[in-house]
Amino acid sequence: MLFTGAFLPLLIGLGLWQLNRAEEKQVVLEQWQQEAQNLDWPELVVSGLEVGRPVTVTGLFGERSWLLDNRTRDGIAGYEVLTAFYPLEGPPVIVNRGWIAAPRTRNELPDITPPEGLFSLAGRISQYPEPPVLSSKSVQSESWPRRVQMLSWPVARVEIANLPEAIIRLQDNEQPGAYRADWEPDLMGPQTHYGYAAQWFTLALVLAILSVIASYRKTGANNDNDNG
Repeated sequence: MLFTGAFLPLLIGLGLWQLNRAEEKQVVLEQWQQEAQNLDWPELVVSGLEVGRPVTVTGLFGERSWLLDNRTRDGIAGYEVLTAFYPLEGPPVIVNRGWIAAPRTRNELPDITPPEGLFSLAGRISQYPEPPVLSSKSVQSESWPRRVQMLSWPVARVEIANLPEAIIRLQDNEQPGAYRADWEPDLMGPQTHYGYAAQWFTLALVLAILSVIASYRKTGANNDNDNG
């Protein structure tokens, strides 16, 4: 009973905390969705590019691209394609267009020429891809695209001025210029918190049931001793 009295309130408290976190996260997501509709790209940059925030930008792809090396999908070696994008208003930004399989030999690079024309891209704010997968050193070449192990904000700004301190990951494979863009979520959503809350409440229920069973057995044993 002492064990139950100590841990049952704790488990219930953790479940309630996760419910509160889910509500807070839902409010944040709704706010971000509203801002994505009402604020243009320059205003979003000024307001703060928080990781996970949805964003839509209209502009043109640039010529500079980086191939983020040593990215595998389903056991297949490949690259993530990072390409400069120039919105009609506001600063340029690096767009992660997704994953593409590598050619058979290291001497070859995939054809990642971005589409030409004016496009509206939907995505989410993400961090620059660092720290590196294998090494902090990348051999820089003069030609484009450049194969790199990482791409930090200072390195990218050497090539493209006025870049913000975040990039955009395309929302899905249907976006213009996208490859395989099936990302894991950058932001834990409300449903995840609801799932955690359900786990804590389930543990609390199990603890309560076991305590009742243990108490019943003890009471039954005492009654048997009295009758004996």
